[in-house]
Amino acid sequence: MFTAVAEAVWSTDQRGAGRAYIDALIAAGFDREAMQVTQDTSTVGNPAESIQFSVRWGEKECLIGQVGPSTGQVVTAVMPQLAEGRCLIGTTRSIDW
Repeated sequence: MFTAVAEAVWSTDQRGAGRAYIDALIAAGFDREAMQVTQDTSTVGNPAESIQFSVRWGEKECLIGQVGPSTGQVVTAVMPQLAEGRCLIGTTRSIDW
């Protein structure tokens, strides 16, 4: 389901908006509190070459998606959780909407 939701967003004009993926995943029943997303613009305001988004799945795994011009398609994977229940490395965007 995670991949199908991401592919549905990728097929729209919102494909470069991280919020669109988060909103679609929430609408599909995934827990907002378990999500992370990277910025969809660079520090100088250009569109990001890729956006990553994730959902903690259970106590040990993460569903991770990546989209953008650098991938050319939706790429998803199931990966182990990182320390403290995180899924993505580095600074992520607040999901505060």
